[in-house]
Amino acid sequence: MSQTVQAAVDKPAKKIGRRPLFALGIVILLASVAIVAVPVWLIMPFKAQTAGGIEISYLFRRWSPILTIMATGSLIALSIYLWRAGRWWSRGFLLIMTLISLVPAWASRQNHFEWMFKPIMRPEYARAAEASNIADSDMVMAVDINGEAAAYPIREMGYHHVVEDIVGGVPLVATY
Repeated sequence: MSQTVQAAVDKPAKKIGRRPLFALGIVILLASVAIVAVPVWLIMPFKAQTAGGIEISYLFRRWSPILTIMATGSLIALSIYLWRAGRWWSRGFLLIMTLISLVPAWASRQNHFEWMFKPIMRPEYARAAEASNIADSDMVMAVDINGEAAAYPIREMGYHHVVEDIVGGVPLVATY
């Protein structure tokens, strides 16, 4: 065997340094936060929503429970690996990073769309002349059933998206 090949075989494999592993941990944590935060950012009331943005939001929403658990598991494994030779501050950083990763793991299992777009369960009504929070220029969705009329301000519907109501004796769900 040649000397260079023998030297390569005899030479122990170089370990990966601690700094790149810490950087990898930060990247994993940021990716975990992003997969939960991006759908919240893309689907917001009164913000233009595109078909692509909705598609990305639902894709991230579908995969986030699995990926955030994998991220937390990876950070736990990385912390165990780096813990042995670490100083108090690096151990603290690893602990904080792992604890923060639990937040997106929890949030990925919540329906934050429901938090943003909570239906109006018991709408309250006022006559048009008595409604002080509606300007003449405000857009509304209106319905007239059996001689009874109701109007739903777009400004309110943009936050709630859904209102359950009974107009003219007919139950209805108005959406925006």
